[in-house]
Amino acid sequence: MSRLTHLDSQGAARMVDVSDKSPTAREATAEAVIVLSAEAFDEAIGGTAPKGDVLAAARIAGIMAAKKTAELIPLCHAIPISSVSIDFQAIEGRTALRITAIAKTTAQTGVEMEALVAASIAALTVYDMVKAIDKAAVIEAVRLIAKSGGKSGEYRSTGSFRPAPKTERARPATKPAVATLMHEVAAPRPRADNTAEREAFRAFMTSRHLRATDWAKQAAVPASHIYAYLTGRARTLPHDIAERLAKAARVRVEEMFAAKPG
Repeated sequence: MSRLTHLDSQGAARMVDVSDKSPTAREATAEAVIVLSAEAFDEAIGGTAPKGDVLAAARIAGIMAAKKTAELIPLCHAIPISSVSIDFQAIEGRTALRITAIAKTTAQTGVEMEALVAASIAALTVYDMVKAIDKAAVIEAVRLIAKSGGKSGEYRSTGSFRPAPKTERARPATKPAVATLMHEVAAPRPRADNTAEREAFRAFMTSRHLRATDWAKQAAVPASHIYAYLTGRARTLPHDIAERLAKAARVRVEEMFAAKPG
């Protein structure tokens, strides 16, 4: 007898009958990795790509895709999604993003495909958002990291994804690591409401065509401070960092955070 539950005794494809199962809490985590050019990487994180905010668009696309998994994968069941979270993290030493999707449900069958579809579509959306800059961007890996719940119980990947060797288009290994860029959608971490200042800072960068890496280099500060602030990981820019950035841009510190009159 085949161990593939989607095949019947004659080898024909079928939807598995789960009507006798009781709904249980289930969770799955999947990831996708996309490698970008230096320019596309900076603009994706800085929110200055031609099409707009890359990470915001990819996050929404991943969430929407998870909810449509049964329409995309023929033999998947339509299940109620309790939550979907999409997280973006830069891979140390590379101009690459690791996209992590977590899907949860209380249902009669698992939520692995929903997590995998969310990660896949988020990665494809990143590509779509930056293709005007970098048509050579590569989605390197999509895989299940972990799952819990159901008859098969716990699963966690024992191996770690090993990126392909760097090519000439990759950034040097001395590029500072960037912390997690975006957090769980269903339950964001509480933080001070400094959205207006952050958006003013982003607008300041856009108006002056400042790229995080170049500006940071001119100011002799780690670009990771700018990335963390732009994405909300850090509530504020350290005062000394802000002063150096302002000096490099030839403005007062307050001007970087002041919204222009509408």
